[in-house]
Amino acid sequence: MEKKLVFSGVQPTGSLHLGNYLGALKNFVDLQKNNECIYCVVDLHAITVFQDPKELRDNILETTAAFLASGLDHKKSIIFNQSSVSGHAELAWILNCVARIGWLNRMTQFKDKAGKDREKASVGLYIYPNLMAADILLYKSTHVPVGADQKQHLELCRDIAQRFNNDFKKNIFPIPEPLIQKNISRVMSLRDGTKKMSKSDESSYSRIDLKDSADEIVKKIKKAKSDSLPIPESLSELDSKPEALNLLNIYSDLNKSTLEKTLNEMKGKDYSYLKNKLSEILIEIICPIGKKITQFLDDKTFLEKVINEGSEKANKIAQKNLKEIKNTVGFL
Repeated sequence: MEKKLVFSGVQPTGSLHLGNYLGALKNFVDLQKNNECIYCVVDLHAITVFQDPKELRDNILETTAAFLASGLDHKKSIIFNQSSVSGHAELAWILNCVARIGWLNRMTQFKDKAGKDREKASVGLYIYPNLMAADILLYKSTHVPVGADQKQHLELCRDIAQRFNNDFKKNIFPIPEPLIQKNISRVMSLRDGTKKMSKSDESSYSRIDLKDSADEIVKKIKKAKSDSLPIPESLSELDSKPEALNLLNIYSDLNKSTLEKTLNEMKGKDYSYLKNKLSEILIEIICPIGKKITQFLDDKTFLEKVINEGSEKANKIAQKNLKEIKNTVGFL
């Protein structure tokens, strides 16, 4: 069977957290075992809102360090930063001319991120799904790991690829398929179980950062919102307890278990018991990653070498494909 070509990216907009690990990085590591993988630090996406230049540079290195610390092998997978390969921006413009305004108007993430001040949002924030499509299609990727919040953007990418192929009557782009993890649950805020765990949340107590110490993890889990009643016996009772459900889901994911098995283990106990068990497994899994991130950040020369080598490999593929695309469009 032909290997899949997998593409995915992570924005360098702050320290990565538990949600990034369980929702993306852990899966990236599994995918590299049997597939060709390209993992990108998507710094072009990051500047759809203003970024301090020094912080952005630091965050590109830190995101790369988190990739490696989580288990990605830069000799097996291509790891690079998006802006170092000009083909992303070049193809994005071509795809801007293929995508339709009506398609972009249906993108719910823009509405969520722009909020009431939509007129003040950057044009980049509005059209960045087209850049995401360019990221994927530039390498003729066949598969893309996606979470619930990116499914709509991958559908747009598929529509753009199909429209391009139809317009030019050539099968230039494969139609990328989603890779959806089995049993994945969204990791929510430790302070509000209805909101996704986020780097941008003002309260650091809303998330477990990958660089948190054991003491910080214990403190954050202890203060995490749960419930005053004992842990319920049925899943249906958790529907009205989003924070409690979130803690149980996180424990299940880290323990490689199902929510049903976790609930059977925890039912009737106080949340302090769950929090103690959750802190223990978080310290066991996350703290070694945090230590490795710090070690990699102490050797920025190595990180830059990884990025540069990855950029060379990515650019080689990109230029070959871009030449074919430009020829198809009719550019000299």
